[in-house]
Amino acid sequence: MSKKIISTSGVSRLSVKRRVGLLVLLFLFAGAITYPAPANWLIDQFNAAIGTKIGHIEKPFVLGLDLQGGTRLEYEADVSNVPAGEHAAALEGVRDVIERRVNSMGVSEPVIQITRSGDSWRVSAELAGVKDINQAITMIGETPILEFKELNEDPPRELSDEEKTQIADSEKAAKEKAEQFLQKATADQGNFAKLVTENVDDVKLKENGGDLGFIKDNPIYQDLYTQIKDQEVGLVPKVIDTMGAEVVASIDEKKEVGTEVKASHILIQYVGAEQATASTTRSKEEALELINQIKSEATADNFTEKAQQYSEEPGAEISGGDLGWFGKGVMVQAFEDAAFGMENGSISEPIETAFGYHLIFREDSRPVDDIKVRAALFSKLQESDIIPQADEWKRTELTGKQLSKAQLDFDQRSGVAQVSLQFDKEGADLFADITKRNIGKPVAIFLDGEPISIPTVQGEIIGGNAVISGQFTVAEAKLLAQRLQAGALPVPINLIMQQSVGPTLGKTSVNASLTAGLWGFLLVALFMLIMYRLPGLVAMVALILYGTLSFAIFKSIPVTLTLSGIAGFILSVGMAVDANVLIFERLKEELKLKKTFSQALEEAFHRAWPSIRDGNVTTLISCVVLYGFTSSVIKGFALTLGIGILLSMFSAIVVTRNLLRLIATKQVVEKLGWLLFRTADKNNEQ
Repeated sequence: MSKKIISTSGVSRLSVKRRVGLLVLLFLFAGAITYPAPANWLIDQFNAAIGTKIGHIEKPFVLGLDLQGGTRLEYEADVSNVPAGEHAAALEGVRDVIERRVNSMGVSEPVIQITRSGDSWRVSAELAGVKDINQAITMIGETPILEFKELNEDPPRELSDEEKTQIADSEKAAKEKAEQFLQKATADQGNFAKLVTENVDDVKLKENGGDLGFIKDNPIYQDLYTQIKDQEVGLVPKVIDTMGAEVVASIDEKKEVGTEVKASHILIQYVGAEQATASTTRSKEEALELINQIKSEATADNFTEKAQQYSEEPGAEISGGDLGWFGKGVMVQAFEDAAFGMENGSISEPIETAFGYHLIFREDSRPVDDIKVRAALFSKLQESDIIPQADEWKRTELTGKQLSKAQLDFDQRSGVAQVSLQFDKEGADLFADITKRNIGKPVAIFLDGEPISIPTVQGEIIGGNAVISGQFTVAEAKLLAQRLQAGALPVPINLIMQQSVGPTLGKTSVNASLTAGLWGFLLVALFMLIMYRLPGLVAMVALILYGTLSFAIFKSIPVTLTLSGIAGFILSVGMAVDANVLIFERLKEELKLKKTFSQALEEAFHRAWPSIRDGNVTTLISCVVLYGFTSSVIKGFALTLGIGILLSMFSAIVVTRNLLRLIATKQVVEKLGWLLFRTADKNNEQ
């Protein structure tokens, strides 16, 4: 019987050779993927000799934005109308839609990432190879948002007792602050602007000393103007409740800007007047005759009584036709011209407008002043701050997410272009429910936040078919259908950042990375040879296999390589070398104990493994955290570092160990012991 040679490692020599043979095959396979030119040449020769049609190995590296050049866009998602617990799911939907849309444009390996910072959700898209930013924005940002909404008939909720107390406390605090400020301003009237800067929280008012400018024509300050316009220049001696705040005001300047009149009128309508009510039956001639009769009877003293008796203005029986004070630009032109062309106390001739015939009594007139105001505002909590005003339309569950098909269509009666929609089963059921509960009511179709069609539902619609009609050209309807088909975004997104990376920068980055990697490998190899001799050379061979395997995996997954990803790979190379250093230092210690080289080798690997394992596992945990909770730039670093760490353990424990087992025979140890940290010994190294 033949005897099987067993080394002191407990592994047969034949087994070691088989393992090394498998490693060589693994190296050749990985090398063919990493650098396929020689393998493709052999394939060509084989195909020519045998007549087969084996294809080439074509697995390129996927280069990221910073290496290839391209475009990076960052969007902020508006999730204000999405329930709090559904934000993440909605953003996943956004990512899926963007990926489908970008892939349909032929962009290879787009990187779409979702990040969250506090309450803000962002979506970043890295489009390698896309140099035109406008093209990229068109790909992503113009995907339409489709929504179906129904009338919001929900009554607003009532304030709770706690909220009522909160508002009352806010009003009390604002009132107290305003009264205290008024006292200070009364005592120091020459320094109103300084007091505003020192006592008011509003940043803009602080900066300009409360200056509101001339306020007569500013719609924001109309109520304030009405309350203080008759005050003299200087501090207004009372606190004013307006604009949701307690206000202390000071008038810096007054200037006359026109005239106001106080007037009343009597209106007689006739059939044919543009603004006459539908119930009017009187002819124009009859109306003119009646207004002339009233004119002959009316005086300054009885004008109110005549207006209550004859005027057809709604509510005239109560108001007596009183119009109060008004300036130019308020009434229709013919009425205004007559009112401002009269004397005080006079009654006009009949005036014809789109409403009918008028008699105007001008009671008084006065100059109109514009006022320049400084103000201190002390805001208080409003009911609308707690319960926002309800929207006219209420969202339904039916959106573009349930859309299965969108295509260009034409109205059969008018021939106008429109977009026909087909929903999936869920969407069909939702659409049927919406139309059933809104019979006789309008349902609005919103596109990108704007209503484009508001049909009134005549009956329940089953089958899941709908139509978007509007003032579309054929091209517009076709484009809309294409975008809807590509996918409607579940939530709106707003572009907040755009960046273009040119190919020159990408090429420079690649060259710099290759140069750095080559120098790094050469310096590490030199160090290992000097310090560890033959084991150092074996470690370099293992490191070459490690690098080949790494790049083969990067191509196969594929991993999008970026500058940060290459940095992670280079760092993992150092960690692969670290593992070998730990093993070789332990090997030296074991050899000092007069053990045979094989025994020392096995003991070195056995004792070094816990340190290698623990160090690499902790780094792997860091990689997982970085990959799961950071941006795409850091994700690339974490991914390549994690892959590198796993392969580095394989390289050190499997590759280096078996190569040293193969090399460290009795003859090698006896003749080249100085290359293995020791001189020859008489022990059997088998």
